[in-house]
Amino acid sequence: MNTLHARKNSILLIFKGYYFCLFFAIGSLGPLLSSYFKNVLDLSTSQIGILMSLTPIVAIFSQPLWGMVSDMTLNPKKMLLIAQISTIIIALFYSSITSYGMLLFVVIMLSMTQSALIPLSDSIALNYVQKIGGNYGAIRLYGSIGFALAVLVSGRLAEVFGLVIIFFVFAFCILVGLGISIFIPNATTISKREPILKGVPILLSNKRFLLFLICAFLVFGPISANNTYFGLYIQSLGGTLTGVGIAFLISAGSEAPFLQVAKRLINRFGIYNILIATALVSALRWYFYFTNPPISILFLSCLTQGLSVGLFIPAALQFVRDQAPDSLKATAVTIYSGLGLGLGEWFCTFISGFLSEAFSIKAIYILFGSLSIVAVGIMQYLKKDSNIKDKKEIA
Repeated sequence: MNTLHARKNSILLIFKGYYFCLFFAIGSLGPLLSSYFKNVLDLSTSQIGILMSLTPIVAIFSQPLWGMVSDMTLNPKKMLLIAQISTIIIALFYSSITSYGMLLFVVIMLSMTQSALIPLSDSIALNYVQKIGGNYGAIRLYGSIGFALAVLVSGRLAEVFGLVIIFFVFAFCILVGLGISIFIPNATTISKREPILKGVPILLSNKRFLLFLICAFLVFGPISANNTYFGLYIQSLGGTLTGVGIAFLISAGSEAPFLQVAKRLINRFGIYNILIATALVSALRWYFYFTNPPISILFLSCLTQGLSVGLFIPAALQFVRDQAPDSLKATAVTIYSGLGLGLGEWFCTFISGFLSEAFSIKAIYILFGSLSIVAVGIMQYLKKDSNIKDKKEIA
């Protein structure tokens, strides 16, 4: 018994180490990439918006393909190793590209491989914790810690060695994660999964599921796009790359405690109230940024990301899974990730580049705030509709 317990703890430790490395890699590259495009390659904000918007739109198509291949081979761990090796090679090549045309190609290639890392990792981790009765949130927490520390460390390294260092930090962390992932147990399919193409029309015929996809688009699109432009916004206020790192450290670090208590808060206040609160907090944050606040107050405002992201992610996943039959739960999450989160990130990142160029970078936060307010209204409608439905069932 003690041996099994020790093995279980050691595997959980491997998962935590892996997630720390994976998100440290993502945090070292993504938030500072727009600064690299602007300060090193001297690209316009519209060009930056186009490049940064490619990742989510490519992921919409590439993630289901990785998932289907993983299902066919029944070996998600092998697919994860292939995706990691490919990502490392492309990232190192990325660091030497200066032509805009080649950048478009390399960004698409990196997006195709990098987009597989989190879904495949989550698939393996979720299968394992369901098997042993563990807590996925406790593992994912280490990803948030890794991301938070990465931006601070990479920001400081970029000031010393130049922004090109972010590609090497990214590749190195993926390489360390590759070494750790060799010891991760392989996942096996737990339940029957319907083909994605068969499940899509069934799920989209569900009005509540469809409306929530729109909510995810409106709430998480701005949150994801902010990761692209926040560094540029801070620098426009006179902040440094280290300051950018501090802001992202506070933002990502604030997610950790909320991820820990998310389940309890959802059970206590209800999933609709939590989702409404996250959208409202996000809207207020975006409108606040339009006022050009002092850097010190801006840093404090980053704490609100813990509430808006740390609670939205688990609440949204629970809502999506609750709306789908057992055979379509995995498909529902795939659609939610692609059409809700991915399409929302693409739209907000793409539009914001042109909006920033036409007016100013703070103008994008009026768009972000307005989208989030619309999401609050839709969630209020869903909550009211749910209450009416519950009363009819009781009657």
